[in-house]
Amino acid sequence: MKGMKGVKYHTFIPFTPFTFLFMLVSIIIPNWNGAHFLPACLDSLRRQTHREHEVIVADNASSDDSSELLARDYPEVKVVALDHNTGFTGACNAGLIAANGEIKILLNNDTEVEPNWIEEVVAAFDRHPKAGIVASKMLLFDRRDTFHTAGDLYRVDGIPVNRGVWQKDENQFQEGLVFSACGGAAAYRVEMLDQIGLLDPDFFFSCEDIDLAWRAQLAGWQAVYAPKAVVYHKLSATGGGKTASFHDGRNFIYVMIKNVPTSVWRRHWKKMLRAQVGITVEALRAWRGEAARARLQGQLAGIIALPKLLSKRKKIQVSRIVSDEYLFSILSEE
Repeated sequence: MKGMKGVKYHTFIPFTPFTFLFMLVSIIIPNWNGAHFLPACLDSLRRQTHREHEVIVADNASSDDSSELLARDYPEVKVVALDHNTGFTGACNAGLIAANGEIKILLNNDTEVEPNWIEEVVAAFDRHPKAGIVASKMLLFDRRDTFHTAGDLYRVDGIPVNRGVWQKDENQFQEGLVFSACGGAAAYRVEMLDQIGLLDPDFFFSCEDIDLAWRAQLAGWQAVYAPKAVVYHKLSATGGGKTASFHDGRNFIYVMIKNVPTSVWRRHWKKMLRAQVGITVEALRAWRGEAARARLQGQLAGIIALPKLLSKRKKIQVSRIVSDEYLFSILSEE
């Protein structure tokens, strides 16, 4: 990714050693029928070297024994019980609202974190006072030398990318600026959330993290990858198939219409259109598969939502304080 130029940044007072050690961090875990995943995740949080943290499970009206498990085995966990399934975004937002930390971290229930994970996230914020987002090193749960993501990128053709996905971890990605953090382990500075808002509930599932990152980037915040903050993820354990295909198909369009500035559209509209046509053609070729049909339905839903998205777009673009030069520097060509 190119150097970051042409941007006006917010000015902060850096953390002092005292605040670094005793800063309250909130971990928000969205959960829907994930009782079989929760113990590994919650046990790893009990082992954290950064002791000043709270754990919040936002439960999407689970029908399994999640509530009983939490009450019996994890009394220290604060549970936000929702009366229906509000999706990933709804559960995360409920947890974010209930959280009290100066740093708020979204964490998937199908993860396990290293003991120094919170400590390294806080340290990354300390080193980068202009960062509103910190991305963890996410490795596969069952192949712990293989990346899920080393921070997320956004391509000029409108496709979000997990940087390093499927690559063997050879420390090839150093600490530095990225576009976004994967929502499976995304840390946010509370001052940023207070300014730009929480996740957009209309996304429900998929690309909500990219949408938030676009709003953050346009408002002058940075996203930083912290390679020593390590998370192991059971990829697609609680999502996938036709559900993921529908929301990917729809939400790729949501992000492009809602967030991508006019200057980027002018330069790269052919690439964005070509990418969407490519997705359509690929889905048509695999028409007999449920996932392919769901992807097409998602694209149609994205097009139908254009009036609503354009209304949101006006508010977001008005808040932009960064230059075109900066915007082009944060986008990936590959």
